[in-house]
Amino acid sequence: MKQNIGLLLSKRADISTNAEAFVEVERGRRFTFAQLNQRCNRAANMLLQQGVRPGDRVAILLKNGIEFVEIYYAIAKIGAILVPVNWRLVANEIGYILGDSGASLLVYDADFDRAVSTLRDNNSLEVQHYVRVNAIDDQSPLADYCGDYDTLVEAVTDEEPPIGAYDDDLLFIMYTSGTTGHPKGVMLSHNCMLWSGLTSITTSDMRGDDRFLLPMPMFHVGCLVPVSQLVHRGATGVIMRDIDMAVMFKAIEQEKISITMSVPALLQYMLSAPERGQTDMSSIRWIATGASPVPVSLLKEYEEIGIDIHQAYGLTESCGPGTLLLACDAQSRFGSCGKPQMHTEAKVVDDSGREVARGSGEVGELILAGQHMMLGYWNKPEATAEALKDGWLYTGDLCTVDEDGFITVCDRKKDMIISGGENIYPAELENVLAACPEVQEAAVIGVKSDKWGETPLAIIVAAAGCQPTTESLKAYCKENLASYKVPQLFELVDALPRNASGKLLKPSLRKQFPGPAPF
Repeated sequence: MKQNIGLLLSKRADISTNAEAFVEVERGRRFTFAQLNQRCNRAANMLLQQGVRPGDRVAILLKNGIEFVEIYYAIAKIGAILVPVNWRLVANEIGYILGDSGASLLVYDADFDRAVSTLRDNNSLEVQHYVRVNAIDDQSPLADYCGDYDTLVEAVTDEEPPIGAYDDDLLFIMYTSGTTGHPKGVMLSHNCMLWSGLTSITTSDMRGDDRFLLPMPMFHVGCLVPVSQLVHRGATGVIMRDIDMAVMFKAIEQEKISITMSVPALLQYMLSAPERGQTDMSSIRWIATGASPVPVSLLKEYEEIGIDIHQAYGLTESCGPGTLLLACDAQSRFGSCGKPQMHTEAKVVDDSGREVARGSGEVGELILAGQHMMLGYWNKPEATAEALKDGWLYTGDLCTVDEDGFITVCDRKKDMIISGGENIYPAELENVLAACPEVQEAAVIGVKSDKWGETPLAIIVAAAGCQPTTESLKAYCKENLASYKVPQLFELVDALPRNASGKLLKPSLRKQFPGPAPF
């Protein structure tokens, strides 16, 4: 049986016709699976009318909303290729993605009128058609170069469009966060998304009657994959257009949310937000999080209110899934990213490709395999060859694996610090510092040192009500780290720079704290 992600929606609409598919919190709209499929078909037929054909790239610059979901499924059905664009980027960064992907049509929110106008004025793009979604009820006149989304979809039929792609045909190109240089376009197919969804559904406890709050941006794989999972499973997605704590807590109580997603910094803020004490959160079974390990103290606070934390490790290149640390193991395996998820293989290998022994403490590179791994990087054969070797995805993350198979990320290969001939892995230091009662968040980078070559610098966000000093932080580290690993340099900041997916932006920290060390 050939697989098309869009057909999964058609099938779900047939099976669960009147079940609630998605809810838009801010706009107060609700859609059954049948209604969503009809809207998707209209969007698909609109795209066909605009001249989009199988293999064409369609970029979307949209905030979370039902339009994002229906265009995603519309593109899947007709065999075009989705290019979701991070709306937090500036115009020239957006222009790079549109140009690199060769997008012929752009669907964008009215929020981004100015950015799109700038793009048209300053860039030579292949975009031939522009379609504007007015989700914010903007009253300004429509530019002469674009069509109105609602008008265009109402003018076409809601009949099922011809299916234009299957299996290993491309479904979307998702650009990496670009923490160094230009972002790379990760090519992911219909099969990639199918197996990504199956992997997550069968590893975590997702049920047909779940109500999944979606506060994170859908342009990121961490939220787009759950959108597919929900349709596949027949559960309900509750969409937030933006992260707003008051709106989030209201949605949790009113919509009886059972699952949601977060990043550690947001988990921390949720507990301290004033709305928490006024909100019934008892419906939540678990929260998925990623980007960095969750401090044990935070895990315990959530455990006390009956909420499990599932800590995931994954990449855009793996279409999301990689490893998962379930709540039952989280406290005893702090710092670990867990074990490989269902339908996923993982190994830690040395530079010669030899798998390191469990429990040896040897550091190697984590490699992944499975049907959900990317096909490669768009227009970058050399980068593809470097990342994909003999059916394995080389993640670039340095890890250890314990005697029970739990994997711990030590660091990115490029982030490793060599101090006095010793390898120091910033992630190990960050995990130790994150467990310090005086610390809310920590990041460690290497700076030049005349004496040691490099030395670690720890950038600290203090825990609420605390004023850590260099002496107190050093003392804590000395109790938990070998002496050569203990940072000698500390800087206090209000917040750590992160991208939209919660990933720490170490290049920004290196610019802010270039060194050198005074020794």
